[in-house]
Amino acid sequence: MKIFVTLDDALARHSSLMLLMLLAGAAAAEESNWRTSWDGTLYGYVSGTSVRDDSVLNPGNQMAKLAQRSGSAEARFNFKAESDAVRISARPILLMQQAHNSFGDTNTSESFLSQWQARWRAGETLALSGGRELLNWGPAQFRSPANPFYFNSGRTNPMSELSGMDALRLSWSPDAGASAYVARIFGSGHRHAEPDPWGDSWLAKADLRSDGWAAGAALAQQPGQALFIGAHGQHTFGDEWLVYGEAGSSTRANALQSPPDATQPFAVESESARRSNWLLGASYTAENGQSLAAEYLRYGFGYDANESAAYFSRAANASASFPLPSSLQTLGMALAAAPPLLGRDYVHLVWQSNIMESERYWRLMATHNFTDGGNEISGYGERTLTPKTSAFLLARAATGGARTEFSSLSTGLLTLGVKFALP
Repeated sequence: MKIFVTLDDALARHSSLMLLMLLAGAAAAEESNWRTSWDGTLYGYVSGTSVRDDSVLNPGNQMAKLAQRSGSAEARFNFKAESDAVRISARPILLMQQAHNSFGDTNTSESFLSQWQARWRAGETLALSGGRELLNWGPAQFRSPANPFYFNSGRTNPMSELSGMDALRLSWSPDAGASAYVARIFGSGHRHAEPDPWGDSWLAKADLRSDGWAAGAALAQQPGQALFIGAHGQHTFGDEWLVYGEAGSSTRANALQSPPDATQPFAVESESARRSNWLLGASYTAENGQSLAAEYLRYGFGYDANESAAYFSRAANASASFPLPSSLQTLGMALAAAPPLLGRDYVHLVWQSNIMESERYWRLMATHNFTDGGNEISGYGERTLTPKTSAFLLARAATGGARTEFSSLSTGLLTLGVKFALP
C-alpha cells in the first residue's frame, strides 16, 4: 500500500509572480467594492475495469498496472472575487482514491489547482490576465485538431477534469465580433511532464464571429519545435443544423515510428515530420431538444494499416519473452511513446438528451477506428435525486480484440456515483 500527497508546486514557480504583477496594476484602477461568490460539487464514485488477460501490450497487467476496482471521493470548488476592473478566480480540486488490482491496494490523496486566474481590465478593449487557464477552443467533440494543448479535450468523458496551462495573456476585443490575444506559456499546469514540453512557449489566437457563424486561428511555438498552426470554424443553418470543422498542422516530439516490417524494431524520432490533422462534423437538434452529431477525423500522426499491424506484432513478440529486458524496453516504448491515437481514420457519433432538462441527462457515444476495425461504445447518464443531489453512471465497452486500439488494454469500464452541489 502506498500513500502520497502532492501539493501544486507550479503555482509557486510562476503563478505568484503573475498574480503580483496583475494586482499591482489593478490597485491604482480599483475603486469599487469587491463581489465574491463560490460553489462546489462533492463526488463519491466507484469504478470497475475489465483488464484484458490476453493483452499483448500489457501482459498480466504488469506494465500498465491498471486498477481493476477503485473508490474515489472528490471535491471540486469554484471561488471568485471581482470588481469593475479586477477578477480573481480559482478552482481547487481535492481527491482521495483507493485503487485495487492483483498486485495490491494503492491509496492516493491529492490537492491541486486545476485552474486559477487574475484578470485586470485595462480599458474597454484591453485585458491582462495570468494564472492557470483552460486554453481550449473549437466545436469538435471527439478530438480537437485545432488545439495544440488539448487534442483530447475531454468531451468524450463527462467525468474528466482538465487542468489549465500556466500563462500570462494580453487580450484585445475591439468589438463583439472580433477578439485576439497573445500569451506567454510558462508550463503545462498540473501533472506536467519533466522536462515540461510547453515551458517557455508562445501562443497567438484570433477569433471572428457573427450571426450564425464563428471562426478562429491559432499559432503556438514550443522551444526547439516547428510552429503549430490551427484553425476552426462553424456555421448554423436555422435552429436545427450545425456544421463545423477543425484542422491543425504540427510536428511531434519523441515520436514512435512503427516500420511496416515487424522484424524491424521501433524507432523514436526527436521530432517527427510535419503532419496535418483535420475533423469535419455536423449535428442536428430535434424539436424535443435531443441532438445527434457525427464527426470524421483524419489523424496524420496515426499509423496506417500495415504500421498498426506491425505495432501489435512487435508487442506480441515482446510479450512472449516477457520479462526479459529487451521485452520491457519494447513494451515501454509502445505504451509511452505511441501517438495519442494509433489509427488514421475515425468516425465518432454522439446522441444526447436535451441539455436544458433539469432532472435528467444522458449521452451515448460510438467510435469506429477504420485502421484496425475496433469499436468503442460509451454512455453517461445522470438523474436528479434531490435539488442538490444527483446519481450518475458512466459505462464503456470496446470490441475488436487484443490487437485493436480501443480494446488493447481493457474491454470495459463501469463507474457509479453520486454528487452533491454546494452550498
